[in-house]
Amino acid sequence: MIEDNKSVSEMMQMFFQKEGWDVSFAYDGIEAVNMFNEDPDSWDMITLDLNLPKKDGMEVAKEIRSKSKAVPIIMLTARDSDSDQVLGFEMGADDYVTKPFSPITLVARIKALQRRAHNEQQAAADDEKSADNEYQIATKHFKLNTNTREAYLDDKLIPDLTPKEFELLKALAQKPRQVFSREQLLELVWDYEYYGHERTVDAHVKKLRQKIERVGPQVIQTVWGVGYKFDDSEVDSK
Repeated sequence: MIEDNKSVSEMMQMFFQKEGWDVSFAYDGIEAVNMFNEDPDSWDMITLDLNLPKKDGMEVAKEIRSKSKAVPIIMLTARDSDSDQVLGFEMGADDYVTKPFSPITLVARIKALQRRAHNEQQAAADDEKSADNEYQIATKHFKLNTNTREAYLDDKLIPDLTPKEFELLKALAQKPRQVFSREQLLELVWDYEYYGHERTVDAHVKKLRQKIERVGPQVIQTVWGVGYKFDDSEVDSK
């Protein structure tokens, strides 16, 4: 837990201990980055305050993501503007909790991300039985491999997908042309209800589209007033 308010850390420590979790605390951005870099693969979850001394939480998230695309990050902040939340997701956050928050709610969010991470690991383990060149999703222009966690548009790799972007693309591409509401995508990709935080989906779709457009035409379409769909039926190969 990266949190400069020691009262919040002490309160959450009681709830974490009740769950039987081993927790380390960092109280500024530089300390946090140094602790993470000592062993980047040892962390199962990070909660990250946005307003930190010495190094801002956005910069901390960026540095963590440069070393690990997989570790789940829940960003904690007193800010509640759309621009701050979108920026947080673009820096690699998987979830966003606004202060003041209920400790029980934060624990529930952590458990939900843990379940999702476990399911992804299990799926990857199952896919090891398949050859690396076998694609679990394949359409005329698109291929996705859950083992290598790579996605291709007309045989061009879609670059730098974060875990959530990959899962979002997978959820949409599994059922081409089916329209998903934001609520459905929150349940499929984040494994719990966000109670109206639909901008979470919009922020991830925006970033995912930017990466898709680096290699080819857009295959994630907006269905106004409803949600999003995957459709590569009108893509022209060049």
